[in-house]
Amino acid sequence: MEIVHVYTKKRNEFGRQCNFSDRPAELHVDILPDPSLASNFIERDPCDIPIQCTQEMSEHEVNTERFESDTRGINHVEGGWPKDVNPQEMEQTIRFRKKVEKDEHYFSTIMQLGSNMEHCIKQNNAINIYQEYFEEEEVVEESEEQPSAKTINVFRDPNEIKRTATCLSWHPDGSCKLAVAYSSLGFQNISPDMSYDSYIWDIESPNKPEMTLKPVSLLVCLEYNPKDSHILVGGSYNGQIAYWDTRKGSQPVEMSTIEHSHRDPVYKVIWLQSKTGTDTFSASTDGQVLWWDIRKMSEPTERLVLDPNKKGNLDNALGAISLEFETTMPTKFMVGTEQGLVVSCNRKAKTPAEKIVCTYSGHHGPIYALQRNPFFPKNFLTVADWTARIWSEDIKESSIMWTKYHMAYLSDGCWSPVRPSVFFTVKMDGTLDVWDFLFKQNDPTLSLKVCDEALYSLRVQDNGRFLACGSQLGTATLLEISPGLCTLQRNEKALATAMFERETKREKILEARHREMRLKERSRSEQSKDEDTKEGDGEESVEELATRTEAEFYEIVEAELKKRAKEQEKKAIIELPPVKMFENFRTIAGERLMSE
Repeated sequence: MEIVHVYTKKRNEFGRQCNFSDRPAELHVDILPDPSLASNFIERDPCDIPIQCTQEMSEHEVNTERFESDTRGINHVEGGWPKDVNPQEMEQTIRFRKKVEKDEHYFSTIMQLGSNMEHCIKQNNAINIYQEYFEEEEVVEESEEQPSAKTINVFRDPNEIKRTATCLSWHPDGSCKLAVAYSSLGFQNISPDMSYDSYIWDIESPNKPEMTLKPVSLLVCLEYNPKDSHILVGGSYNGQIAYWDTRKGSQPVEMSTIEHSHRDPVYKVIWLQSKTGTDTFSASTDGQVLWWDIRKMSEPTERLVLDPNKKGNLDNALGAISLEFETTMPTKFMVGTEQGLVVSCNRKAKTPAEKIVCTYSGHHGPIYALQRNPFFPKNFLTVADWTARIWSEDIKESSIMWTKYHMAYLSDGCWSPVRPSVFFTVKMDGTLDVWDFLFKQNDPTLSLKVCDEALYSLRVQDNGRFLACGSQLGTATLLEISPGLCTLQRNEKALATAMFERETKREKILEARHREMRLKERSRSEQSKDEDTKEGDGEESVEELATRTEAEFYEIVEAELKKRAKEQEKKAIIELPPVKMFENFRTIAGERLMSE
């Protein structure tokens, strides 16, 4: 038995009850300053006063309502079942359903709910709840703001010996990850202490890579599989192709054999559009394009030698340094070469000679970037030497548009995936240029100094808002561009189409004019050759031609000297006074008579 004693006391015996209420501020005392006390004031020097980021007051108070936050959760379980029915048991639920379905009240309830549901569905079909109102006005407002870009994050090579960020690849799902391939492209510039690792970065945590890829040789290129985001394929400095599965660790799952791989560094690898999602192809400066199936990496499934003579001779092949493949054109692909040529190829041709369709010439150096416009596949962009050029498939003699020659070498470029008139280029002086040829053709719309070292690689996210730049010292910089540069403008597709068609038509007219001039020049040269053969019975020898040319040269020189001597004599006679002029004339006449 518990003994409990309760102490009680009346409320009015221990003080007045507290009663809190909100009321405005009141002035209780106002003390005026006394000037006579100013003489007693002593200045403190030095004086330390701790302050906060608020205005300093003699007396202040702040009354705010207290807000309490609490984290709560709700566990949703399947309800509506009687107590004697366990929803986890399938037999009990099926038995209960059959019992309910036989009830007459069930039918009436379902019929009543069915009419209400039908009404709601008809409303959803009649009204678009996702419609965006005043969309055009928003676009106009965004286009008025100045183009800009800001740095979001910087991912640095964690190794002591820095390497170049040669290739970047965005994660296909959500683009929250960035794969960076690190390599040293200098000839025999790989030291024994240099790390071969490449990394996958989480864009939210730049201090440490999320995953490390460990190849047997430095990775020059790296690409995510668009169908399976866990798989990446990479091309190595030693010519091998390898693929990784991020679920299986940092080591490559399978690699190509040395004897069936490229002989030079693999500069580009692209996934093909196939049912299995396992097909890819690669290009190298050894002059070969190889097709692979990652399920069987022992040897390539197909091979193409980039011999411009179409004989398949590897010694005469052009070194491939960039690739382009458009999924809407599964049989066509293009190759950018070290010699400044773009080779257009057809994979489904029967013979190797027919696979090389045509070439486009217009650059003085290696073509580091080659990409079709995502909105107009007939037009493609090339970046090489000091310019970026836009081409049309219909014109092979010249590009239809091009940038001015820059002071710094261009190293990479690509189209915007959301705007047909915008493309990006990076230069060796560390500058990123954003071009919008509908707004300005001679100069970039935005030029941004990203870093002090040279930029080597560039990749834009699928939404067009973020882009990454890779530098010579292994720094990958993540940038966010302004909404105006990544939002489709009003009538932009129509304006870009009109500009492409106009420039293509202009180049066709110029090409026809040049062809006509070449034909005329050829006919003239043939006519002059025919006349020369008719004039002489036999052709002059080289010695006779040299003797005759030398004699004609000396005759021309003597005639010119005599002409100058006569002009000097006339000038001297005109400048003399009349008497001396007459005497000078007599002496000259006498000298001529003596000589005769």
